[in-house]
Amino acid sequence: MKKKVLVVDDSAFMRKLISDFLSTSDQLEVAGIARNGEDALAKIIKLSPDVVTLDVEMPKMNGIEALKRVMAECPVPVVMLSSTTKEGAEETLKAIQLGAVDFIAKPSGTISLDLHKVQDEIVQKVLSASQVPITKLLKSRTSIESDSKKDFHKEHIPRKEEPGTTSSSAFNLNDNKNKIILIGTSTGGPRALQHVLTELPSSLNAPVLIVQHMPAGFTKSLADRLNSISNIRVKEAEQGEVLQDGTAYIAPGGYHMKIMQAETMMKVHLSKEEEPRNGHRPSVDVLFESVSKIDDYNKIAVIMTGMGTDGTQGVKQLKEYGSVKTIAESHDSCIVYGMPKSVIAANLSDDIVNVDEIAQSIMKYMM
Repeated sequence: MKKKVLVVDDSAFMRKLISDFLSTSDQLEVAGIARNGEDALAKIIKLSPDVVTLDVEMPKMNGIEALKRVMAECPVPVVMLSSTTKEGAEETLKAIQLGAVDFIAKPSGTISLDLHKVQDEIVQKVLSASQVPITKLLKSRTSIESDSKKDFHKEHIPRKEEPGTTSSSAFNLNDNKNKIILIGTSTGGPRALQHVLTELPSSLNAPVLIVQHMPAGFTKSLADRLNSISNIRVKEAEQGEVLQDGTAYIAPGGYHMKIMQAETMMKVHLSKEEEPRNGHRPSVDVLFESVSKIDDYNKIAVIMTGMGTDGTQGVKQLKEYGSVKTIAESHDSCIVYGMPKSVIAANLSDDIVNVDEIAQSIMKYMM
């Protein structure tokens, strides 16, 4: 049975384009269109769509206000369409925090005549969102709201080992070596990253390297937002900077991030020249493979929610070249169980835990 989609945009031209794109999929059916937030709420109640595409910028009731009402009154998976302006990026991240599954960046503003450039992405993301259980979105949103209300001036101390779990000394990581933490994620990642980074202490004795699949223009807003609510420093990575403990570096959208060893230092190398890997730039595999070549470091690799298999090849190479422990997010908490599923299926995971236990798992290996 086809998944029903409601297309919401104040532009008739954009509604037509998006509807035409979605109709090319034999798994999707455009059940209706709406021109603003108020119209969208009425149509959701009337048509019961499986997924909604929602423009961020609309008159009467904008996309953010409409999303708040949708999630409160008639919850349904939502994919946001956004311009790539700084304001658009910030509003989009707000939408994800409020419960949107994913977003698509319009190539050239509110009315994008070249929207066909992201046609495949629109179809793929809408189809993926249509399969997300609404209970997961609501649960994720509730826990994110809880995180946001914490007093982040206080250190988040990892919980003690539960009886029956293995102590960190049994994991064969050489305590004399420095450590480096690697995180890869995609759909649902901004919420998952908030769960994890806000639970890491400012005394963290390792740098954190993050690939979050996002287009250019969005990763800086993501880093700034996470920095404002975390004990550790969070920033968008810059070319040539030296890695520091207690800092998380997010790969900029549109760039592959690699880590190069220079004597006793590790430096960030960003590249636009290398082609996207499996459709992604930045790519988790590219980051992980670069770190696999760095000696004298124990690595902690984390794979969280997201479509596809990005990260599996990278973890495989990390395991072949050195001392690494891999944490995969469990099916129970993943918004999209793709990337962790691939790592688990390849027998590359050491821990499989819910997102709210990932920070604790990381700290277990930091002891």
